Amino acid sequence: MRTPLLLAVLRDPGRMADLAPPDWDLLVRQCASANLIPSLLVLAEEHGLAERLPGRVREHVGWWRAQAVRQVQAVRFEAINIAAALQPTGLPLVLLKGAAYTMAELRAGRGRLYSDVDILVPKARLDEVEAALMLHGWAATHLDAYDQRYYRAWMHELPPLRHVLRRTGIDVHHAILPETAPVRPDPTRLLAAARPLAGHPGLAVLAPVDMVLHSATHLFFESELEKGVRDLLDLHYLFGELGVASGFWEALAPRAAELQLGRPLFYALRYCRRLLDTPVPAAAIDAVARHAPPAPLLWLMDRLFERALLPPHASCADAFTAPARFLLYLRGTWLRMPPLLLARHLFHKAFLSPRVEPLA
Repeated sequence: MRTPLLLAVLRDPGRMADLAPPDWDLLVRQCASANLIPSLLVLAEEHGLAERLPGRVREHVGWWRAQAVRQVQAVRFEAINIAAALQPTGLPLVLLKGAAYTMAELRAGRGRLYSDVDILVPKARLDEVEAALMLHGWAATHLDAYDQRYYRAWMHELPPLRHVLRRTGIDVHHAILPETAPVRPDPTRLLAAARPLAGHPGLAVLAPVDMVLHSATHLFFESELEKGVRDLLDLHYLFGELGVASGFWEALAPRAAELQLGRPLFYALRYCRRLLDTPVPAAAIDAVARHAPPAPLLWLMDRLFERALLPPHASCADAFTAPARFLLYLRGTWLRMPPLLLARHLFHKAFLSPRVEPLA
């Protein structure tokens, strides 16, 4: 397949200086499909190209950049309020994914769009955490009895919570993979290694190596990859920024093995290099080589992921893109639930879940 324009620009931002108007139109459309329009402006600013953007493009991406700035303000506000709600529990607020990147002021958080705040707490304290959040205005969004049981018995998180006034969302995780997944990274090890955020009492994020491993796990156990290129870009920036610290690369593969996450780390390194030209030390590649799938399976995964991780735009698709996405959807679902439980779950959702009637 031909390299999509968005990936070409992410690999070499200097290409923006020479784009013609039709190219800009295509680039903005690909960015919009991948939720990366604010990231495009950040990238242009970092390379001194913001003033070279055509006027209408600059106006359009500037509006989205304003949205991203407002989201950053909202995330900071929510993190402070969640930490205050959890203060009686004595637990630090361990932030995950986009909220963690933003509060830690990492490159991956600049220009990023997201819809909720993800946190990690000990499973034994879930009831206490949920009660504390409910006292401060957050309520469950999935009230059907089956959905409640589905989350609480089998998943790695509570049913999503939403604040009754601000309508902001929280996902309360007690692990990074469902209870039914074939591998079980020990969340107590992640929590034990979490690091407090300087200047933000009560807030913490995962250790750098664990942050990368969680990002890789989130992406490569996922079943729906519409945001795949954004999540891969997160990994690209995390590798670039966190990888400069002494000992990071040497610790990455051993920690992945300790947490049973060697395979998602292998895929993260492989597709960051192949799609985004992420600089990765050869020693790091060698260290995860033993986690690679057998050669025939790797051949297949390359053809699936190298389509599904592209922007979900018609210009980035070929005749095999839809089948690739469907097969990876089946794979992600299979990885999260064993066959009998999966069949039961799909049957219930298809035939027994309450129907929401459209408004007249």
